[in-house]
Amino acid sequence: MRSFASDNNSGVHPLIMDALNRANQNHALGYGDDSWTQEAVRKIKETFTPECEPLFVFNGTGSNVVALQLMTRPYHSIFCAETAHIYVDECGSPVKMTSCQIRPIATTDGKLTVDLMKPYLHGFGDQHHSQPKALYLSQCTELGTVYTAEELKQLTDFAHSYGMYVHMDGARIANACAALNLSLKELTVDCGIDVLTLGGTKNGLMMGECVVIFNQDLVAEARFIRKQSAQLASKMRYLSCQFTAYLTDDLWLSNAAHANKMAAKLYNALKEVPGVCFTQKVESNQLFLTMPRAEIDCLLEKYYFYFWNEEKNEIRFVTSFDTTEEDVEAFIGNLKR
Repeated sequence: MRSFASDNNSGVHPLIMDALNRANQNHALGYGDDSWTQEAVRKIKETFTPECEPLFVFNGTGSNVVALQLMTRPYHSIFCAETAHIYVDECGSPVKMTSCQIRPIATTDGKLTVDLMKPYLHGFGDQHHSQPKALYLSQCTELGTVYTAEELKQLTDFAHSYGMYVHMDGARIANACAALNLSLKELTVDCGIDVLTLGGTKNGLMMGECVVIFNQDLVAEARFIRKQSAQLASKMRYLSCQFTAYLTDDLWLSNAAHANKMAAKLYNALKEVPGVCFTQKVESNQLFLTMPRAEIDCLLEKYYFYFWNEEKNEIRFVTSFDTTEEDVEAFIGNLKR
């Protein structure tokens, strides 16, 4: 069933499937001591910086809890937007795994700013208060908006000035790079990010994420934390081989650029439909909008998608690397009818 519910619903890119089939030959050493993982590590270091440390994990929640455990101790606090995935959608896993207090900050567009954070940074050295230590950023945000490189640099400089680390959840970082016409390195290493979740399952991969550690102070305990967090794969080649294909010939970028293009096409058609009102800027592959409930109910008979705020009739559409122009045109045709 074709839908605009989530890029998690899309299939696996044929080149990724080819990579999995190639890795599925003969025997290979487990737990990352295989040639496929070594090749993927080389590719990631080539893409970002030779000094980074890539750790392959099973999923996005796992990558976030591994990254945040690297940065914190149980008496610390983690700051994020109130719409952040770690606060809303991970069933309390970051709190359970870190024992940290999470401090959500209200935003209008899912993006944190220095001014929004300032009122929360106090109590340093006071034994009665959780100590601020980590800043969590989503790129793209859960509202489909995108941090510019300048905005990221301001936030990382600010956080670092307080002795805090910055973790970027890059589940959709490819879409942000495509939107800004910037490389993965320019939007992470060059912006001062300490740890990145390099996501791909929303952009053509079958499974797995990669925690990419840039701050060398956080490397020493990383492998132990991954193992203790139940994120060390025995047959790791099936996770890692995908990233080699993903980062070869800019597959990651072409997939994301196509998804963004389809979102723009959907936006340009929807904005002409009476009763449709967009609630967020369309900057990536996610669209947030309201329309009359009767029209929503009719669409739900043919398509699956999510309510974002059912009380306000606000819904979310997401395009994928395998969304076609025909998918968009058929959807708009059904809406108009």
